[in-house]
Amino acid sequence: MSERHTRDPAAHGQSGEKLGLSTGTYPLLRPRRNRTDSWVRSMVAETRLSVADLVWPIFLREDENSDREIASMSGVHRLTVSEAVEAAGYAQQLGIPALAVFPCIDEDRKNPDCTEAVNPDNLVCRAVAAIKEVVPQIGIICDVALDPFNANGHDGLVHNGRVLNDETIAILCQQAIVQARAGCDIIAPSDMMDGRVGAIRCAMDQADLQDVKICSYAAKYSSAFYGPFRDAVGSGGKLVGDKQTYQMNPANSDEALREVAMDLSEGADMVMVKPGMPYLDVLQRVKERFAVPTFAYQVSGEYAMIQAAGRNGWLDGDAAMMESLMCFKRAGADAIFTYFAPQAAEKLHAG
Repeated sequence: MSERHTRDPAAHGQSGEKLGLSTGTYPLLRPRRNRTDSWVRSMVAETRLSVADLVWPIFLREDENSDREIASMSGVHRLTVSEAVEAAGYAQQLGIPALAVFPCIDEDRKNPDCTEAVNPDNLVCRAVAAIKEVVPQIGIICDVALDPFNANGHDGLVHNGRVLNDETIAILCQQAIVQARAGCDIIAPSDMMDGRVGAIRCAMDQADLQDVKICSYAAKYSSAFYGPFRDAVGSGGKLVGDKQTYQMNPANSDEALREVAMDLSEGADMVMVKPGMPYLDVLQRVKERFAVPTFAYQVSGEYAMIQAAGRNGWLDGDAAMMESLMCFKRAGADAIFTYFAPQAAEKLHAG
């Protein structure tokens, strides 16, 4: 007997009515039943967002005379070292587990050799040490790249218009060591030089810094969404050319898996996908393939768009903020770097 006849109620002398399929009871399956009340929606939710999922990136400035405002990132300000300590205390009160710190240094400290990046008394190191002294339990993540210190705005050393790979790595190893010695918990190389994770891991192990973790920006794309960040660290106006020779092509996702595999083989403890929302497919592929701690960065352009639309009344800013963060979790992010961290934490506490 064919499958069609097997499944046909009439073939067995049964009517649809007798099977309970009359128009009065159709449909049997009603997914909306699990959406009728907030308590049931919460109970059957497949994904949960918590304050413990958030990392708060902050920007540093040299002193009170430095520019505090970041015009392209409404609501985000550059902080002095003392203000950064206060921010760390507030983050701890909210339950945010970690801060990521990024410097905006004075122009006279920038040069093509990026010497300030390896100065153990630079802005990053001073801020890390001060935060750890007052708020020792907060996690500190330090960016390892040369763009905030580079006279030409690139993440690596430049010679005759070419970004140098191996020569840059030698500087990055020194940068990672001074940051770790200042008290940094996670070193986060975001430069996208080939082989830098293994070199940094070896350098830190030789410096007796074995417990310092590495979060590799393994899949970092050459993106238009970084503009406000470059304003914030003061590198945008200095950039000569673009970063397409070392950051990834937005057209590629298989390549991201190769980059992640390489960085894990070199000793990365966790990996990053950056930017965030436009690359959720990459985030999901990385998490499913490797099943390692996988972070995502809701970058400055994403933040700026939500903020601008919310402030202009084009959408509900708070709702869009929370929805976007939930989407990161749904795609597989174990932690989310977001400038919304304190606002999101406040809303999560409020229920």
